[in-house]
Amino acid sequence: MRIECGAVLLDLDGVLVDSTPAVLSVWAHWAEKHALDPEQTARLGHGRPNIDTIRELLPHADHEAESREFERLEIEDVADLIPLPGALQLLSTLPMERWAIVTSCTRPLAEARIRAASLPMPKHLVTSSDVARGKPAPDPYVKGVELLNLASQDCIVIEDAPSGIRSGKAAGARVLALLTTMEYEQLASAGADWIAPDCAAIGVEPKSRNARIVLNCNVAPCPAFS
Repeated sequence: MRIECGAVLLDLDGVLVDSTPAVLSVWAHWAEKHALDPEQTARLGHGRPNIDTIRELLPHADHEAESREFERLEIEDVADLIPLPGALQLLSTLPMERWAIVTSCTRPLAEARIRAASLPMPKHLVTSSDVARGKPAPDPYVKGVELLNLASQDCIVIEDAPSGIRSGKAAGARVLALLTTMEYEQLASAGADWIAPDCAAIGVEPKSRNARIVLNCNVAPCPAFS
């Protein structure tokens, strides 16, 4: 399938970087410390700013202090991070000014993970430090679209989590979801327009005269939800 757009906005964890083992390890440590179920805690926290999950699970805690400690543990655990299949190739073929990373990480954590995975540092980076409301609210992708100076309808969001899909759709963008961390049904029911295995299924055609980006994708459309 050929998908034409003006720019591409990509999530970081689960789209470009395989941070799942590190994230699960930190959530397990944090959950056990607070006598919570590690698996349920990690599931609730997937694709969201960690402070939102902390507020939900520990309503009476010092949320800022808990979040700082959580982030410290995450930054310490980046040594084994690797790029996901196709991530480096995709970023290297997109024009630098026409893509952005939009992540639920804080800026220090996002930059640490990008460097650890040896990915190019984006010209446009939106983190939880830059918005009042994180995913699934539209704010992160609205901010990303503003940085790219384009209409949201002209942008493709690439996501792996239901919260990120809902954020992209609420911002008015089309969403291509990846099967890197979730099942097809979870991505489709969240509103994804297309679903692909990973970034390796996405190719970029050479620039055309009108400087449009054309993605050649091995995808399954989701007509019931698009």
